[in-house]
Amino acid sequence: MTKTLNAIYDGKAFWPEKPLNLSPDTRVRLIIDIVETSKKKSSSFLQTARNLNLDGPKDWSSNLEDYLYGENKDVNE
Repeated sequence: MTKTLNAIYDGKAFWPEKPLNLSPDTRVRLIIDIVETSKKKSSSFLQTARNLNLDGPKDWSSNLEDYLYGENKDVNE
């Protein structure tokens, strides 16, 4: 009987991604075929924020407190 399964090797043992329908102590032959994983290109927060294409007022950064809290808080309060 031949079964194909995906597993992850942790440096010591292979761990199947799904349970196997095998009795304990069943002898098997493993043939290793390394699967290429898709490596996502990491991006910075700024790149992610720019890709969101948010639409809003031009003065967001200079009036952040107004937008967050509804009014400009005085530092001396």
